[in-house]
Amino acid sequence: MWQTLKQIARVGLISEPPTRHSERCSDGDAQPLHAEMARLLGRALAVRVVDAGSCNGCELEINALGNPYYNLEGLGVHLVASPRHADLLLVTGPVSLHMQQALERTYAAMPEPRLVVAVGDCARDGGVFGCSYACRGGLRGLLPVDVYVAGCPPTPRDLLAGMLQAVRSRAG
Repeated sequence: MWQTLKQIARVGLISEPPTRHSERCSDGDAQPLHAEMARLLGRALAVRVVDAGSCNGCELEINALGNPYYNLEGLGVHLVASPRHADLLLVTGPVSLHMQQALERTYAAMPEPRLVVAVGDCARDGGVFGCSYACRGGLRGLLPVDVYVAGCPPTPRDLLAGMLQAVRSRAG
């Protein structure tokens, strides 16, 4: 342990200098989205995320919404575990045959008014998976989708914009 401490003292701080604010996010500034979301919501928005058979790429971008740059919780948007508490359903991936019934039950358990956002190309039309013996394809025809967010995977900014568009469609 002493050798490690000596090496740390000898070498010093080895890290990159912090990046400027403009370099942190390459997909645009999220502040205008934050302001409009706070204005439209006026209260918390509870979001239930359902992975209907995705490759996990969209989930990584959804998780990025929780970092300090996007600060989803600071906007009053909360990811919830129960569909009974959810206002908005965020669905990722093509709907596999084994997830179809679970997805329909999740939607049915949500209180009215329900918002549905299909995340990524797979949720829109099946993406690279398409329709096969194990895959139903996209959400079209299964649930009434309010907003389709394109991309493989979509950026966190696009996800915020999609949720904002869904809330806007019901608010006005």
